[in-house]
Amino acid sequence: MNDSAQFLLTIGCLLLLGLATSAIARHTFLPRVTLLLLLGILIGEYGLDLIPNWLLSHFDLIANMTLLMVGFLLGGKLTHKVLKNSVSEVVWISLVAAISTAVLVFLGLILWQVPWPIALILGCIASATAPAAIMDVIGESGLDNSFSQKLVSIVALDDIWALIIFGVGLALVSSVNGSQMSFLQHVSVELGGAVLLGVILGIPAARLTGRIHKGRPILTEALALVFVCGGLAMALNVSYLITAMVMGAVVANWAKHHEYPFHAIEGVEAPLLMIFFVLAGASLDLSGVTTMGVIAVIYLLGRIIGKVFGAALGGYCAGSSPLVKRWMGIALLPQAGVPVGMALVASTQFPQYQQLLLSVVVATTVIFDLVGPIFTRVSLDKSTLRDR
Repeated sequence: MNDSAQFLLTIGCLLLLGLATSAIARHTFLPRVTLLLLLGILIGEYGLDLIPNWLLSHFDLIANMTLLMVGFLLGGKLTHKVLKNSVSEVVWISLVAAISTAVLVFLGLILWQVPWPIALILGCIASATAPAAIMDVIGESGLDNSFSQKLVSIVALDDIWALIIFGVGLALVSSVNGSQMSFLQHVSVELGGAVLLGVILGIPAARLTGRIHKGRPILTEALALVFVCGGLAMALNVSYLITAMVMGAVVANWAKHHEYPFHAIEGVEAPLLMIFFVLAGASLDLSGVTTMGVIAVIYLLGRIIGKVFGAALGGYCAGSSPLVKRWMGIALLPQAGVPVGMALVASTQFPQYQQLLLSVVVATTVIFDLVGPIFTRVSLDKSTLRDR
């Protein structure tokens, strides 16, 4: 069988299996994300080993394309209309949840006498969430109530706070280890550069898109924006996810002539998400799960408590409803590719910590990947019960 035939056959089968899995998910308490990841594990290296290695070797490209679209659509939901009555609440919950998680994981590891640089880096990594998984669960639920809207906004800000916290942590460890990379360098380039690039791309995009078909950007326009955005962000070594979110937010708020700014791209995002989650499951390294040790258990517990307690505390400070204070932190438990990327960056900076950092983050990511979306689904279900 030639490469082209194998490629088409594999992609077609993955989509059909993904559709079947989605249909099963509608009749179970499990969200589609968890079942797609389990499907990937079943047909991946640790299961039936049915996915060609050449396809798995291109997983990074598929993941980047998918997350770019997720970031773009996520930013598009951060409109003035959605945020005007909940900006304070969203900022409080997202910020306090991120900081509380980092602090609790750090303190827990310190009490277990883990060296403080490792404890600090792991604490910073723990603050991140998985926007793709959470957005997929929200989309699958079909909910568009105040709880789901706040969750979308919180997830968008969460990764920004996580990047800042991670930059601060790396800077502190770097200063002790004699690295020349300063806090200002890391944060201004990674975060400031991403925001600036998103604005630079978003302003002309807001003016120019939606002109061919009045008020509705066509698919070609949307994909062109996403791919140019991602390519430039990667070339400039800034966060492509935050760049895409900022660009999406700028277009959604500035393009007054748009009726449905990003509706066209959702048709491409859906099959890409399906393939992304299946390949993510097939790419998970399960070898470290059984040997992750006490450090990973502390990381797991610290992150769970940090997100739940932090969201509740942030909600208390913002005067949120009991529903939000009780369930928002649980909805933020999914954690996927971003922490692994952070661990790789930290491992490159500090190779002496590489083995422990990667083993803990990869092992806990497997667990949060599979279990986290279930808690997000439960939280959304609770919000519908309260709305009735």
